[in-house]
Amino acid sequence: MSVSECLRHYYLPSRDEVGPPMYRVSESVRSTYGQDGAIVLDVRRGQMFNLNFVGSRILELLQGGFPQTQIVEEVIREFGAGRDRVENDVREFLEILKKNRLIEEHAGQSNVA
Repeated sequence: MSVSECLRHYYLPSRDEVGPPMYRVSESVRSTYGQDGAIVLDVRRGQMFNLNFVGSRILELLQGGFPQTQIVEEVIREFGAGRDRVENDVREFLEILKKNRLIEEHAGQSNVA
């Protein structure tokens, strides 16, 4: 079988079939947590970021391998905020983290059952 035949038969699911993208914290990111939030340092780019308590919790959940949907559920449970607001805020926060190269999209499985 030729390479082109293998590629023709290889099935790649669409994003709708796999669910929301999975993220992981970039290897160049170092963070320290306190009661008011977190300080995040991108050692590769020499940039420092200050996260509030909710942002630091989201970053902790990302480091634990939680997918976006479970992060939303945890934030709702822990902070008692409404679903619509949390979904929007988490999505926007992840976009900001991606824009600043603090997280990367990947296709792996979550560490959380």
